[in-house]
Amino acid sequence: MQVRRFLNIARKNKYIVYTEPYKLNIWGIRNENTQANNFDDWIVCFWKDDKGNWQLKRFNASTDPGTFFLLNPLDNLGTAILKQGQYLNTYQAQYNSRLGFKALELVQIENVSIIRDYDRNAVLDFDNGRITVGKYGINIHSGASPNGKSIAVDKWSAGCQVFGVWAEFAEFTALCEKHISLHGNIFSYTLIDRRAEQRAKRRMFLGTLVIIVLVGVLIYYYRKELLGFISSLLKPK
Repeated sequence: MQVRRFLNIARKNKYIVYTEPYKLNIWGIRNENTQANNFDDWIVCFWKDDKGNWQLKRFNASTDPGTFFLLNPLDNLGTAILKQGQYLNTYQAQYNSRLGFKALELVQIENVSIIRDYDRNAVLDFDNGRITVGKYGINIHSGASPNGKSIAVDKWSAGCQVFGVWAEFAEFTALCEKHISLHGNIFSYTLIDRRAEQRAKRRMFLGTLVIIVLVGVLIYYYRKELLGFISSLLKPK
C-alpha cells in the first residue's frame, strides 16, 4: 500500500488529510468478503514525519462485528456495522481494563453512521439494514490479548474496529501517544468499504448500459426519420 493511493481517495471524496508532523490519518479498509468473524480487513495509519516525508503502517484488523454478536445482537434492531465515510474528531484515547487487561482504546465521542444487520446470521448484510446515526460505542481497540493474536473476531467486536495482533496494536498505541503529545487527545477515523465501491461501479456500469440500450432502441425505431434528418443537413443550400 502506498500513501498516494489514500491521497487519491481523499481527493476524490473530499476527505480531510492531516499533514502536520505525526498527526495521524487513521483509515480502515474493509474488504469485499461478507463472511464474518475474520481479521481480513486493514487499519492503516499514515502521517508525515518531522522532515515532511510520508510514513505508513498497515495492521491486520476487522472492521465488522464478530459472529457471536451477529447471532446475538445487543440491540433488537440488529448488530451495528459502521458505515463507510470520514468521521472527523470523533474519537478520544482512554486507557482502561474493559477487555480484561489494561490497554488504550479510541472511544467514540461523536456521532457515527451505522447499518443494523437485523437477520441474525453469520453473513454481513450491508444492503438491507437501516442506516442510523448516533453514539453506539463503535470504538477502536485491540481484538487480541497481550499474549499474542486472535484467530477469530468472536466476542471482540459488536461493531468496533479491532486489531487482530497485539504486537501491531502496541505499535498503533505508540503512534497514538505521539499524536497526543503533539496534537492533543482527539482523533479522526475514515472507513473505506471496498464492497460499497464495487456496488457503485456496478451501478454506474448498469446505468451506462441502460442508456446505450435505450439509444440503440430509439435509433432502430426512428432510423428512417434520423436518416432523413441527417440527409437534410447534408443537402447543399
